[in-house]
Amino acid sequence: MPITGRQVAEHAFLRQLYADPYYPDHLVDKGRAILVRLCERIEADRPSDPAALYVLTRAATEEFNLLEAEFEAAGSEIETVAREEIAGDFWFVASTYGFPDADVEELIATRDW
Repeated sequence: MPITGRQVAEHAFLRQLYADPYYPDHLVDKGRAILVRLCERIEADRPSDPAALYVLTRAATEEFNLLEAEFEAAGSEIETVAREEIAGDFWFVASTYGFPDADVEELIATRDW
């Protein structure tokens, strides 16, 4: 299901990670795909409140948790810069889909990176 929200469809997810060679592009692509799938799920499920949104964002966070091992195998990791960039994109998604007061820490509460 393609994203219908123009602002989200045009957003450059994980831009800072693509700009830094420390983060392999093929793995950043996987991270971007996680965020795009999150947007597709939000558009399909239309969460009615932050609690319903957090269920979706936590599932996406779990996908990033799995991706961490691939970063490590490639000599990289989801460290401070990456954490901030990922968290910022989660907040962008929440805000754009009508949850500007979503707690960023709740959005990514299941992270282990």
